Amino acid sequence: MNPYALARPMLFALDPEDAHELTLGSLDRAARFGALRLVAGCPVEDPVEIMGLRFRNRVGLAAGLDKNGAHIDALAAIGFGFIEVGTVTPRPQPGNPKPRMFRLPQREALINRMGFNNAGVEAFVANVRRAKWRGVLGLNIGKNADTPIERAVDDYLACLERVYVHAGYVTVNISSPNTKHLRQLQGGDALDELLAALQARRSKLAVLHGRRVPLALKIAPDLDDGQVAAIAALLARHRIDAVIATNTTVSRDAVTGLPHADESGGLSGAPVFEPSNRVIRELRRALPADYPIIGVGGILSADDARAKVAAGATLVQLYTGLVYRGPALVGQCARALASPAHATVRPVHA
Repeated sequence: MNPYALARPMLFALDPEDAHELTLGSLDRAARFGALRLVAGCPVEDPVEIMGLRFRNRVGLAAGLDKNGAHIDALAAIGFGFIEVGTVTPRPQPGNPKPRMFRLPQREALINRMGFNNAGVEAFVANVRRAKWRGVLGLNIGKNADTPIERAVDDYLACLERVYVHAGYVTVNISSPNTKHLRQLQGGDALDELLAALQARRSKLAVLHGRRVPLALKIAPDLDDGQVAAIAALLARHRIDAVIATNTTVSRDAVTGLPHADESGGLSGAPVFEPSNRVIRELRRALPADYPIIGVGGILSADDARAKVAAGATLVQLYTGLVYRGPALVGQCARALASPAHATVRPVHA
């Protein structure tokens, strides 16, 4: 029997945020003792080069699970092909009042309104520097809640400056529904200005550090086709290297009437699977065939991972699926997406 299936009832008896912290602490301890192979299985070696980076396999961790980059080594031992941590803001902030995370088990979903709770970019960078793992690490940046939306660019540039040298790639998160007005940055002149500023600063940093770090943009599933097409055009114009589709949804159509369905925040898990795929398909139509799209949203099985790639994703990321299915989901998805020509399964040395 899957060991996580035994632990899940105990975890689901706890407050979701408490269970989250307990799980991360348990992963740290299990990694130190080399015990993660019992729940995660053997990692899949299916190397692929995208954005000039070599990914161990096509399955990554989505941002939000490790907001402060404090558990990178333990998460790497689960077998991810890449890991994304954050969202980090320039200054520490507590996020929104608790309770702020809710399970909807009937639909294998979560609602969260965490609000970019994090210890700030200085603590974040210190944690990243302590990590021993040397795989592809994405660092996800955002703005502080009390920074006016008109000054949002300043926060993104401050974070980019600080994380640049430590990142495999940097993700610009403009799609969380839990920071007031943040999603306004996804459209029109606001996005044009933000991407232009980030690209200009990235160019200077590349010269300074002798390395061009890829930039990715994370967008919402609640955009219409015209908005997606407009974003795709700006990605090309500003030479942004990848797009992550998608963040959580504010729609409640798929969970109407369920306990907690009326809680504010972003809905993730199974209900966002098809909305995410719709955005991925629109992006694939609008972007060059080789443009990297990282698909995230509602992956709870190997078949779901395959469907994301069939929709047009190049890589995939997991988060809520781990809550419902456990660490073994990583290997299941990586094996499903592996190229038969060069994929291997290697023992874990945690």
